Amino acid sequence: MNSGANEGVYPLHRSKTIHLVRHAQGVHNVLGEDHSAYMPEELFDAYLTPFGWEQVDNLREHVHASGLFKNIDLVVVSPLLRTMQTAVGAFGGEASGDGVDMPPLMEENTGSSNRPEISSLNCPPFIAMELCRESMGVDHYNRRRSISEYKPMFPAIDFSLIETDRDVWWSPDIREKKEDVVARGEKFMKWLLRREEKVIVVVSHAVFLQRTLRAYGDDCHPTLKKEMSLPFDNCELRSLVIVDRSMIGSDTSKTDFPGNIPSGADVVSDV
Repeated sequence: MNSGANEGVYPLHRSKTIHLVRHAQGVHNVLGEDHSAYMPEELFDAYLTPFGWEQVDNLREHVHASGLFKNIDLVVVSPLLRTMQTAVGAFGGEASGDGVDMPPLMEENTGSSNRPEISSLNCPPFIAMELCRESMGVDHYNRRRSISEYKPMFPAIDFSLIETDRDVWWSPDIREKKEDVVARGEKFMKWLLRREEKVIVVVSHAVFLQRTLRAYGDDCHPTLKKEMSLPFDNCELRSLVIVDRSMIGSDTSKTDFPGNIPSGADVVSDV
């Protein structure tokens, strides 16, 4: 019997679960539909609003109540203030690490947050990744600070994958082309497939996430393609599975069992 064209069967170890999250409400998200309002330098590296922090608290409650939190192997975050605030607030440790000699994920009141220190205890590792930044250029809210400024704010986030201290990706005059955002998203997905972690949270941005996902799903039912392509709300979490169909990664199965142990007669039969 031939398999139907609409099903896909793949080895489990060639797949990963990714939980995609758009950052919570930032100060730039309340400016309405007039795009010119998003241009001022005062919006540089936009931080979360008090309402945005409420959204983070609700997401945190959900990931713990659903059991999602206990299975996370890694949190990957865009190196901008609003995404890092969202990531550590939703997926970090308890509010304070007092009495424990470990660097916090976020120092007290970082980015005008009026929030206490966020601990790095009993939570997955966090790593900042430039590839999952928002569409870049022109808009100052998408320009990041220097990494040397971020490190004291977020001591337990790993910034080692970011190659330059200052932001060399952002241009005041040139906006990143749509096709370049898509290409960056596809490169990011390949990077995820090469990671050894199996369950990964990605905290990123609306345009980057939507344009990246629109590049996938053409072999699916149109309803699934549409579902994948929907825009993300602030602090929305969407869970997907990515499959390494091209042998990009080198994962080996941790659940397959070879059989014939101990060895014995093994005559193949169709009954």
